[in-house]
Amino acid sequence: MLGFVLIIPALVAAFYKEWYSVIGFILSALITMTFGHVLRYLTRNADEPHFNNALIIVAFGWLLTTIMGGLPFYLIASISPPDVLKGFVPEGALYESSLLYFRNPLHCFFESMSAYTTTGLSMVVHEPSVGKGVLFYRSFAQWIGGAGFVILALAVLNPGSGRSSLLLYRSEATGIKLKPKLIETTRGIWKAYFLITLFSTVYLIIGTRLILPDYPFADNLFDSINHAMAGQSTGGFSTLDDSIATYKSPKMDILYILPMALGSFSLPFFYRVIFLKRLSEFWKDIQTRGLIISYIIGGAILALLLSYAQIVPNPVREGIFQFVSAMSTTGWQTSNISIWDTPSVVFIVFAAMYIGGASGATVGGIKMIRALLIGKGIRWQVNKAFMSHNTIQTIRFDGKSMLPDQMNAEVANAALFSFFFLLIILVGTFITYFFMPDGFTFADALFESTSAQSTAGLSTGITDPGMHPAIEASYIFQMWAGRLEIIPVFALIRALMIGTGHRKI
Repeated sequence: MLGFVLIIPALVAAFYKEWYSVIGFILSALITMTFGHVLRYLTRNADEPHFNNALIIVAFGWLLTTIMGGLPFYLIASISPPDVLKGFVPEGALYESSLLYFRNPLHCFFESMSAYTTTGLSMVVHEPSVGKGVLFYRSFAQWIGGAGFVILALAVLNPGSGRSSLLLYRSEATGIKLKPKLIETTRGIWKAYFLITLFSTVYLIIGTRLILPDYPFADNLFDSINHAMAGQSTGGFSTLDDSIATYKSPKMDILYILPMALGSFSLPFFYRVIFLKRLSEFWKDIQTRGLIISYIIGGAILALLLSYAQIVPNPVREGIFQFVSAMSTTGWQTSNISIWDTPSVVFIVFAAMYIGGASGATVGGIKMIRALLIGKGIRWQVNKAFMSHNTIQTIRFDGKSMLPDQMNAEVANAALFSFFFLLIILVGTFITYFFMPDGFTFADALFESTSAQSTAGLSTGITDPGMHPAIEASYIFQMWAGRLEIIPVFALIRALMIGTGHRKI
């Protein structure tokens, strides 16, 4: 399937007459398809997977996908002659093509992992210098990775609604079944995903035309298609050199808030709104309501913090935009975060990126549902102290009633996941702090590590082609673990160390 995915950017590159990019994409597609057929042949007699097998398949499948997904970057960078690379650089620009950085295989792996996990951290220093085909591939990879490669495979390959398919679906996604048959659920998710992306595309084309009437329509069309894919997948890659800040327009900042917010809402929520016509879900859905309130309150608080610090020229505009970008884990950037004060950095880390958007969306972070559940659990424990010992109380959460034991179990699971998520962030922070260049602070290291782990993609400047390989490898692992919510990755590591059987440790 990845091989077929790589054909699409080849067509885009051909439209723009970027022939070496076409060759790179076609070669990558052929290599990937061949490798896939070999793997399929070797596993043709495999047994039906159990739950632990499904976790391993999903984790290893994503790892192989991102490794093979890095091939186009490496091949295009390697085969493109110097004059072709110079042709990608805008006239008058005083820099080289960023494709040169992809002659390093580790950078290719990093870029692919960032794309398919919808993170947005990048080895591309100057986006206009890599060609339209590569720019489209980065956005398209984020869009494909957003809804999930396993979900795409289940939707397209039609494996039925058997036990093994359900296990794979639950290992990558939320486990929510919208329809009795799994294939109907996966196709329903992709239909909703496509329709919202199409809406964002039209919305951005019209909005850009109205706000910037002199902006070339061809550029508007290309930007809007790519940004719609990057926004709905909360990936945050941009076709512009300074992300959305390139437009230098407050109205464009406002325009781009909606695609980020839409990307942070869950796909099952969109399915209920679009196909079941339940418009009341916009307020009844606990995660959507929580996100809307968080965007308003969190954006206002960050704007106040930046205003108090007096370090950015437009604290309200930058604070609101960056908070929405961080909490939705989109990663479009309009502010120089490297100059922010420590309170502003810590606030956006823990109030936005660490939490993330809705479970069932394309976002990273611990997810809004876990944050709300932990908050509900804390309030319940406090209230319980004032109740009689003989009182048996049921707890209402997200439309369900739970007994105390059930509530304890749910809160414990959410808290344990949140703890492991934070632990990996801290490990990444210390790796970053030890190997990062001079001029950055511990707060910068915390921000960058959280950005990778939560697949947000915002950066203080630590992430660039000159970063230490240890930091780069750490972020690759964090992006991978953050996208799959840690457990499948840990299951794969355990299998590699001691096998998949039920052995005593």
